[in-house]
Amino acid sequence: MFKQANQSSPCAIIVSFEPDVAVLLALVEQVGAQADFVLIDNASSNAVDFLERAGSASRCLAVHRLESNIGLAAALNIGLEEAAAAGYGFAVLFDQDSQVPVSFFADMQASYQEAALLCNAPVAAVGPRLRSPRNNKATPFKVFSRMFGRSDRVIPGSTQLFYAEFLISSGCLINLDHLAQIGTMRESYFIDNIDLEWCFRAIAKGFVVVGTGKTELQHSIGVQDDSAWVKAGLIVSHSPLRSYYSTRNRFSLYREAYAPLAWKLRDFPRFLLKTLWLLVFTSQRAQYWANIRRGLADSARQLK
Repeated sequence: MFKQANQSSPCAIIVSFEPDVAVLLALVEQVGAQADFVLIDNASSNAVDFLERAGSASRCLAVHRLESNIGLAAALNIGLEEAAAAGYGFAVLFDQDSQVPVSFFADMQASYQEAALLCNAPVAAVGPRLRSPRNNKATPFKVFSRMFGRSDRVIPGSTQLFYAEFLISSGCLINLDHLAQIGTMRESYFIDNIDLEWCFRAIAKGFVVVGTGKTELQHSIGVQDDSAWVKAGLIVSHSPLRSYYSTRNRFSLYREAYAPLAWKLRDFPRFLLKTLWLLVFTSQRAQYWANIRRGLADSARQLK
């Protein structure tokens, strides 16, 4: 356990697994220049290359080297529970491959304060605009429950805050006081759709999540691929094993009443198209199909 903190202070939680050491340490330096942070490593084989250096970085509160890979959700929960117990009012979550600008934390806190004033419901979380370092494309903030005008809908009274029904976990600022009502990340999901499920659950409990254009997060989703579809941002490429979790968790989430029907109706065709692309255009089609079939079979289990 680390030091007691000011209630208004944010604590950054960085989770790593087999990271690019240079990229991770750059993130550690960027975060440590602005906020206290904890690093949780999911039993990386190259941990010796970065844990000591990360632990000696400015404002590093703790480094946890886990004995096994317990998944992104469980690792985030370790950080969330420690930050809340130490008295931090907010947590900012990070994947290992994100990069933040110099005023990131100040801009995120200012965004939260503005959102709290303008929104007619308690704000569970605020997320930054994501920009891909591969193609420099910015990601819009999506509202699934609308048929039209679903992206970048400005909140009245602001020019930089947007309605959202989903925030990617990396860079997301969470109000820790609200976790008692919302709950933490669903650990059985392990890695995929964790943030989606948490946002849907928060909204169903009467909270709102908000996107902000005041700051950006450099963040890569998926892995690099030579496909023109991937380079254009039309398809996100992941490993065959990752397709198991993606398939299993999305079909599990389809069964949840609090997941928006409009999202389910849009996501299922996307799943079919993505599966078709994997089975036709990739060289690992047999591995993908085996993992997708296993994910479909396992999705009937209760993932709580």
